[in-house]
Amino acid sequence: MVTTGPPARRSAVLRMLVVAVALAGALFGGAVPASAHAALTGSTPAQGSVVDRAPEQVALTFSEGVAMGDDSIRVLDPHGKRVDRGKLRNLCSGATVKYGTGLPPGLGNGTYTVAWQAVSADSHPVSGAFTFSVGAPSKSSAAVPQQEAGGGLVGALYGIARCLAYAGFVLMAGSAAFVVACRPAAALVRSVQRLVVQGWALLTGTTVAMLLLRTPYTGSGDLADVFDLGGLQQVLLTKPGAALVSRLLLLAAAALFVAVLFGAFARAHEPAGAGGTTDAEGETGAVDPAEEARRRKDLTFGLGIGGVIVATGLAATWAMAEHASTGLQPAVAMPVDVLHLLAVAAWLGGLATLLVSLYWGPPVERTAVRRFSRIAFGSVVVLAATGVYQSWRQVGTWSALTGTAYGRLLLLKVGLVAVLVGIAWVSRRWTARLGEARAAEAGGTAAATDAADAADVADAAQEAGEPVERQSAKAAGKATGKAAAGAPAASSTATATATATAASPDPDPAPEETPDTDPEAAPNPAPDTDPEPEPSTDPDPTRAAQLARQQAALRSARTKRLRDADPERLGLRRSVLAEASVAVVLLVVTTVLTATEPARTEAAVQAASGGQSTASNQPQVLTVPFDTGGPHGKGTARVDLDPGRSGNANELRLRLSDPSGKAMDVPEVKVSFTQKAKKLGPLPVVPRHTGTGHWRASGVQLPVPGQWQLSLLVRTSDIDQVTEIRNVKIG
Repeated sequence: MVTTGPPARRSAVLRMLVVAVALAGALFGGAVPASAHAALTGSTPAQGSVVDRAPEQVALTFSEGVAMGDDSIRVLDPHGKRVDRGKLRNLCSGATVKYGTGLPPGLGNGTYTVAWQAVSADSHPVSGAFTFSVGAPSKSSAAVPQQEAGGGLVGALYGIARCLAYAGFVLMAGSAAFVVACRPAAALVRSVQRLVVQGWALLTGTTVAMLLLRTPYTGSGDLADVFDLGGLQQVLLTKPGAALVSRLLLLAAAALFVAVLFGAFARAHEPAGAGGTTDAEGETGAVDPAEEARRRKDLTFGLGIGGVIVATGLAATWAMAEHASTGLQPAVAMPVDVLHLLAVAAWLGGLATLLVSLYWGPPVERTAVRRFSRIAFGSVVVLAATGVYQSWRQVGTWSALTGTAYGRLLLLKVGLVAVLVGIAWVSRRWTARLGEARAAEAGGTAAATDAADAADVADAAQEAGEPVERQSAKAAGKATGKAAAGAPAASSTATATATATAASPDPDPAPEETPDTDPEAAPNPAPDTDPEPEPSTDPDPTRAAQLARQQAALRSARTKRLRDADPERLGLRRSVLAEASVAVVLLVVTTVLTATEPARTEAAVQAASGGQSTASNQPQVLTVPFDTGGPHGKGTARVDLDPGRSGNANELRLRLSDPSGKAMDVPEVKVSFTQKAKKLGPLPVVPRHTGTGHWRASGVQLPVPGQWQLSLLVRTSDIDQVTEIRNVKIG
């Protein structure tokens, strides 16, 4: 038989979960697309450089392994026309990850744009663009994708699917482990069955969704490409595609595991009298206790071994395609990552199962809670050990904990785990106060309550017009059976009293016969041969449904009274609910962390680019409106500083135009740079006049990176001049 819990008050549960989801949304709802885990650390020609003649090829160097195709590197001329040869060149050597594409001879002067896109070894897409010039810079009309790879709607959907996939794995694996290892009787609880099946369905659905979204996620970004069968075929040949397919195959085995768990395993743990063996004639026979115990032991052992194998395989599908599969010590990192995921599932999944058992199931035994408490403690120990190793591997230095996005997210995760452990300590205190004696009391109270409810059911049956003797006998028999199972000695008297009361439709005692009463003097005696009329036994569906609703309401009210009358279990429910709410936020943080560029990679990129991120090593372009106050004193200055780096010889180009956009000459312009933080400057720059409205200065040296102030003086007459100041970031 399957045990169903009462429709308990869900307002408190929903409030806590809504708060947790709202906190997660506030933290990450406005997050930008995840940083790629492979980064461009160099290129030939260099970004923003000016070369004397066209190179034979363009080569890109990355921080870790990437997957690229023939269209992954595109070179566009100043008019936006593609000029590369369209064939990828593998230039990798040793630990250096380098790819390139050839260029035809005879390319003209001007500014060329390089647009590239790849998939890093940990399955995340990465893309970018930069420019270089041949001979001299020029205007360029080349169009490059404005949307970052892995961003937009497709990126958001893929990120949601990844988060839900983790949640599905935790619910399925952790809940099943709770049933097998902590509370086998929970296999009969409907709410627990739903939790495990929903976890399996969630993980299966999100895995299929991620498989279909891989093509647009790593390519065009167009949602319609989920139906591209050719792209799906290419995805299946990649490491992430193989991991997702392997996960689907393992989920098929997990479906068989779930079927056995809630089939044969659940039947083997039915209470005595609820089941039994049936012979060929349909009669139930006695079950040998020793045989039944051996059968339960075999099922538990088989499900335990099979469950560990399936759960380990599922966890490995993440380890083989994400952070652990690349970078430092992958042979050690992958098993550690599997242990980390299994510990998370055992702790948080078991916590979710305990929560639904406490709220929507029969009272949870003290022994089951204590078993889970020991498993949760072991899981925390494993999480701490594996987490320390993973943190060292991905962060590397103490400064990276606060100086990188990955480090700050890791600190937030550690803080949430600390809060979760603190709440778990409170739960352990409530667990220590639980007593099995209360379970016996609950059994006796339940039996007495059932006896009282039996009378109520009999009254309800009488009101519904159903034969009282038959329904009261059923209700009293049910109460007597539960009293015998719960507390025979404590409840036998109450059950007998309730049975006698329920069996009599009239509570008043029957009048005693007087000695002088003559039975034969009674008028019209009934003949002995005439049988008494029997009550109608024709069932009425409406009355039967009404009676069933009344019985269900009585059972729900009784279970709720028993549950709320136990202060220890009430406190345990509240602390477990708080744990589950924090766990929801922790799961979101973990998902975002796995999609963030590791601190080691970010530090390597900064070291390769002179201490600044590659985003800051861009040519700086400023548009500065000015008005000297005199005739023809209004105009706009455009200042280009290329490549915008410290320690390099930068080229400054200045163009002045009037309000109509036509180039205009002025008697004098001056430019200087100042960095107040380091008390440098002003460093003057003397541009030379190269044409109407154009000035240029070469060899502009800015000694240190950071925020500089550019001062532009424009004089339009002997007395009319103005100085404009703008901030410019130098890499």
